[in-house]
Amino acid sequence: MSEQIYLPGACSVAIKCKDGVVLGNDNRVTSLGGYMVTSKNTKKIFKLTDKVATTVSGLPADFQTVVKIIVANANLYELREMEPMNTIAVGKMLANMLFQRKMAPYYVNTTIAGVDEDGPKLFTMDAAGSLMPDDWGVGGSAATMAAGVLEAEYTVDITVEEGIKLVEKVIRASVKRDAFSGNGIDILAITKDSTKEVSKPISELGE
Repeated sequence: MSEQIYLPGACSVAIKCKDGVVLGNDNRVTSLGGYMVTSKNTKKIFKLTDKVATTVSGLPADFQTVVKIIVANANLYELREMEPMNTIAVGKMLANMLFQRKMAPYYVNTTIAGVDEDGPKLFTMDAAGSLMPDDWGVGGSAATMAAGVLEAEYTVDITVEEGIKLVEKVIRASVKRDAFSGNGIDILAITKDSTKEVSKPISELGE
């Protein structure tokens, strides 16, 4: 009889805008059986450098470990090279790390997004380290619902300010139909000149 591994839910969203990137995620973590909310304020968005970040879904222990390793290596790179890693370099480093563990993988899906000298970049990635450039990425148990809203409303010429509102709308709409995600929303917006973080509660019935 094969073993099934349950991954806690998430509504991981990231979009590329014409002047930056916007990442969003919910705050809920459920038990391995899926019947109990074990945390209502878990962080699932992380800055990896000043201009590169990731939004994640999967086991909290795994994605927290992965983030610590990537941040440490990005800091060492910056000390050695006297310049920060760009988005594709961070993505390739994470992809190589995940590929090396593909026979005993970290249970985590990630979307990497950032702003480089030549503009915004976004890459989706699976647990085996596939690195794929895209305009937006979703992950977690609410991914199907999130993708539907983005397909209908996302455009490539969206601004960061518009993107913040869209990402919040996507997450609010998606968690209404997904019992494994919810409780709150974290949003991180990165432009060439600034970084903005927003946290909002979800106060609807059951949240």
